[in-house]
Amino acid sequence: MSARITASVYTSHVPAIGVAMDLGTTDEPYWQPLFSGYEPAREWMRAHTPDVVILVYNDHGNAFSLEMIPTFALGMAPSYEPADEGWGARPVPIVGGHPALSAHLAQSVIPQDFDLTLVNGMKVDHGLTVPLSIMFGQPDSWPCPVVPLAVNVVQYPVPSGRRCLQLGRAIRRAVESFDDDLDVQVWGTGGMSHQLQGPRAGLINQPWDTAFMDRLIADPDGLADVPHIDYLREAGSEGIELVMWLIARGAMADCADLAGATGRADRAGGAAPSVAHRLYHVPASNTAVGQLILEDRS
Repeated sequence: MSARITASVYTSHVPAIGVAMDLGTTDEPYWQPLFSGYEPAREWMRAHTPDVVILVYNDHGNAFSLEMIPTFALGMAPSYEPADEGWGARPVPIVGGHPALSAHLAQSVIPQDFDLTLVNGMKVDHGLTVPLSIMFGQPDSWPCPVVPLAVNVVQYPVPSGRRCLQLGRAIRRAVESFDDDLDVQVWGTGGMSHQLQGPRAGLINQPWDTAFMDRLIADPDGLADVPHIDYLREAGSEGIELVMWLIARGAMADCADLAGATGRADRAGGAAPSVAHRLYHVPASNTAVGQLILEDRS
C-alpha cells in the first residue's frame, strides 16, 4: 500500500500565539476565546494524527537571510531545532524529520519542473513551530515527523498563487508514488490579513479573509489567479502569506490533474474535500486568525 494524503490543515502562525502557550496565559480573557476556538481542531487531530506532516511555512529571517532567499526550500534533515528569534528558542520539542519521504519528494517534484532548494540542515522558527503547537498542544515530543517546505513570501518576487497550487498537485503525485504505507497531511500556514508596519499597520480585512476561505474550499483554481497586488491591497503586506495555503489545497484530490501537467487542471481527479473545522477570530496580536481542516474523500 502506498502513501496517501488524508487531509489538509490551514492555520495562521502568529508568534504571539506561541508566546501565550509558552507563558501559560491562554486562559487570560484576551486569549481564551481563541484557544476555545482551537479546541475542536485539536480534538479532531487527536483522532486523526497522521504518520507525517508536510508543513508549508515561511522563514522569518532565521534559516535564511536576505543574502540567500530560495523560492521553495525542502527540508531533508532527520531533525530540526527551534530557532532563537531574538528572545531565545521556544521551549518546544525538537522537530523530527522524515528523510526518506523528503528524498522521495525531491526525486519526484524536481523532475516535474519545480526547482526546489534542498536543505540538509536548518533551524525552524515560529512559522513552523506555532502551527504544531496550535494543533498538538504542548507534548513532550511531537507525535509525528515533519517535512518542512519553506516558501519565500518575504522578498519579492514571490511565487504566484497558480504556481503554489501546481506545487500542491505535484506533491500529491509524489506522495501517492511513495511505497511506504503512510497517512500524510499537508499543512498550509501563515496569514490571514495583517500588516506589521507603515500607516496601515494593524490592518484586518474580515470580508477578504472570509471570502478567501470560501474560495479556497469551493474554487481553488479560480483563487489561484488572484494577483499579488490584490493580496497587498486587501490583506496587507504580510497577507501574501496566504498563497502558501494554496499549496496544501492543491494537494487535495479534487485538484489532482490526471494528465500530470503543471497547468490548469482541466480534469479533476477526485471528490471535493469535506470541511471538518473552520475558525475565524479577531484579533490575535494585530492579526486576523484563520483555521480550516479539509478531509480528503478520495
